[in-house]
Amino acid sequence: MDLRETLRPDATLSALTQGYAWIPDLLRREGGAPVTTRFLGRRAVVLHGADAARFFYDERHVVRRAALPGPVVDTLFGRGAVHTLDGESHRVRKALLVSLLKDEAAVGSLAESAGTEWDLASRSWAASTRTELFTETARVITRAVCSWAGMPLGDAEVPAVADDLVAMVDGFATAGPRHWRARQARARQEARIAELIEAVRDDAVPDEDGAPRGSALRAVALHQEAGGRPLDTHTAAVEVLNIVRPTAAVAWYLTFAAHALHRWPQHRDALRTGDPAYAEAFTHEVRRFYPFVPFVVGLAAADVRYEDAEIAEGTLIVLDVYGHQHDPALWPHPYAFDPARFTAGPPADPYALIPQGGGDAATGHRCPGEDVTVALLATLAVRLARLEYEVPAQDLSIPLSRIPTRPADGFVIDVRSAPEG
Repeated sequence: MDLRETLRPDATLSALTQGYAWIPDLLRREGGAPVTTRFLGRRAVVLHGADAARFFYDERHVVRRAALPGPVVDTLFGRGAVHTLDGESHRVRKALLVSLLKDEAAVGSLAESAGTEWDLASRSWAASTRTELFTETARVITRAVCSWAGMPLGDAEVPAVADDLVAMVDGFATAGPRHWRARQARARQEARIAELIEAVRDDAVPDEDGAPRGSALRAVALHQEAGGRPLDTHTAAVEVLNIVRPTAAVAWYLTFAAHALHRWPQHRDALRTGDPAYAEAFTHEVRRFYPFVPFVVGLAAADVRYEDAEIAEGTLIVLDVYGHQHDPALWPHPYAFDPARFTAGPPADPYALIPQGGGDAATGHRCPGEDVTVALLATLAVRLARLEYEVPAQDLSIPLSRIPTRPADGFVIDVRSAPEG
C-alpha cells in the first residue's frame, strides 16, 4: 500500500468534534490501522498498538520538529520547548529535565510537600458546603510544585497562578475563548518566570527564601546547551513552565480518581490503608482508564515503511493513545476499572502503558515527569480515600468530545471531616 496515493478528506473537523472517539471510530470503520487521511491540512497516517508506539518513538522513523501545530506550541508547550527538538539538542535539554524530575529524593520531596498542602487545605474544606475538587486540587499542587521548584507563592498568588497553569492545558486543543485564555495565561506566566530567571542569573535571589541551590528554577537558569550556550531567558522560562504546568495538570487525574472511587467504592478501603503497592496500582489504572491525551503526532523522518505501508518523508504520523489504552489485545476487559492489573507494577514493555509517552524517558520523547505524576497521584489518592465527604447531585459525565475532558461539574464534594496529617 502506498500512503502517498490513498488520501481522504481532511479529518481535522472530525477530530475536533469527536475528540477522544475520533481515532477509535476511524479504525473501526476502516478495519484497523494504519489508516491514511489528511489532518491539520497535511498528508497523515494513523497508527495504533504497541508495535506502532515502538515505531513512533524511534527517531529514525519519526521526528517532532515542526510536527506540533502552532496553536498547541503557543498554549501547551511554549516556543523553543524540549518537545519541539530532536537529536542531540533534544538529548541535552532532556537530560536537564530528567535530572530534575526522575531523581527519587526530589520526587519524594515534591509528593510529601503536596501531601502537606492537601492536609492543610482539606481542613478548610470541611467548613464549606461545596468544594470543587478539581479547582482545589490544582491549587494544592500549584503551591507545592512552585515552592519545590524554587519560586514559592504567597497565599494571594496561588489561585491566579493555578488558574493560568490549568488554562494552558485546558485550551490547547480547541479554538475560541479557551484557546485565547490559554495564550494569555502562558504569556503572563512566561513573563513572571523570566523575571525570576534573570534574578537568579544576576544572583539577586537569596538562597534561603528564593531559588535554593539545586532547585529547578536555578538549574534551568544556569543550564548550558550543546556548545556551552545558556538558554535565552524566554526559553528558560518555557522550560520551567514545562515542569510546573504538567505537574499542576495532575489535578485532572486526581479528579478522575475521585470519579473512580465514586463509581467503584469497593476500592476505597484498600486505598485508605496507604499500602504503597496498591496506591501505585490504583494510580496506573486511573492513568490507563480515564481519557487525558487522545493522540500524539510526529513527522516521518524519511521515506519509511511500517508493516506493509510506505510512508513518504514529511507525512504526519498520528499515534492513537486513548484507543491504545482500551485495546483488548493489550488490556483484558479494557472498560473495567481494575487496579489489580497493576499489582505487580507497570508492564515490562515500555510501549504498553503510554499515557505519557512510550520508550525511555532519558533518551526519547517519553515524559520525564511521569514519576512525578505517579508519586503525586498515589500520595493524594490515599488522602482522598481517607477524606470523609458526600457527593451531592451534579453532572458527573465525562464528555469524550471535549479535549482535555473531566467531569462536567469539576466533581463537587461536601467534606464532613478531614483526617489529621
